[in-house]
Amino acid sequence: MPSLKIKPIKAFEDNYIWCLTNGETCAVVDPGDAKPVIRYCKRNNLQLTDILITHHHSDHTGGLSDLLEAFGDINVFGPTNPNIQAINQRLTDGDNIELASLGISLNIIEVPGHTLDHIAYVGPCGLFCGDTLFSAGCGRLFEGTPRQMYQSLSRLMSLDDDTQVYCTHEYTLANIKFAQAAEPNNEALLNYKGWAESQRVDLKPTLPSTIGQQKAINPFLRTNNKEVQQRAEHFAGQALATPEAVFASLRAWKDNF
Repeated sequence: MPSLKIKPIKAFEDNYIWCLTNGETCAVVDPGDAKPVIRYCKRNNLQLTDILITHHHSDHTGGLSDLLEAFGDINVFGPTNPNIQAINQRLTDGDNIELASLGISLNIIEVPGHTLDHIAYVGPCGLFCGDTLFSAGCGRLFEGTPRQMYQSLSRLMSLDDDTQVYCTHEYTLANIKFAQAAEPNNEALLNYKGWAESQRVDLKPTLPSTIGQQKAINPFLRTNNKEVQQRAEHFAGQALATPEAVFASLRAWKDNF
């Protein structure tokens, strides 16, 4: 889809509000703050037609009311969480949505873990996964269980390796520090670290990534790797019989890293 461009709109300290645009209309993902979205649309002469919400946290939903006031009748897609009152198109696993003004369709995957209502959007243009999968990391478990997050990440791992991954926080360098503790001999991770550091020196995003790249560097997707297993067992102080148990140990370790 050569006419579609996906650009990050910076918000707060480290959020990205992803903007999908054809140069005339646009959709945004997880607008926690309306002001940078409104500025971006005015500067680029864009009409906002659709909003995609992945979960209920305020840094992903806080701009909804102001955007609806500024742009009027907008499709607001999101999870079936009644606490997000602005949503007018509620979605569940397996649903398909059409962003008519952009000529694209997206499939819905329920990915509980970070929160219980978390969903992801995936299509030919990429994966919009909120706070589930980060570059070299994954979201903290505020509501879900390690088992739920492990299963959610496993579903994302089944996507094509060239799928572009658009997560919503610039956490990459901090995640790399932990990833190196979990797998210090990962050469792909070392190379990625050099690239990510050069991006951030120039204040450029480290995103998007790809599913294939994350399989190579992200310890939370590498729970079958022997070195990752050994490091997770060392932290846990016991043998870990399953990849899911390795994941749970890694997540607990990262929480206190």
